[in-house]
Amino acid sequence: MSTKNTTSADNSSVGDSLEASRAHAVQAAEELKAAASQKAEELKDSAKEQAARLRGKAEETAQNFRTSATENADQFRDYADENWADIKVRIDDYKEEGERYVRQNPTKSILLAVGLGYIIGRILR
Repeated sequence: MSTKNTTSADNSSVGDSLEASRAHAVQAAEELKAAASQKAEELKDSAKEQAARLRGKAEETAQNFRTSATENADQFRDYADENWADIKVRIDDYKEEGERYVRQNPTKSILLAVGLGYIIGRILR
């Protein structure tokens, strides 16, 4: 009977050892799962922070482009306004000069107008 008792004791000892190993493995798996969850949260938080920083930089860059475009548009508008005023003055000068020439040389002006009309008419046919 002592052999049976020893075998039972050995089986009991092996069973206890297996149960302890299983419990240790379950505990290790839970610890790994908790560590993985924590690391995933850290990575998620890091990604959110980086996304927020990139969004901020993108918004800042967009604002800089908007400001630059507005400034350039204002400069172009001012330049166009200045040149338009100069052009209007030149047109008025040419108009007055043309009227003065027609008053001083009416016959020449009429012959010149008829000649130009004839030439333009021939070109357009």
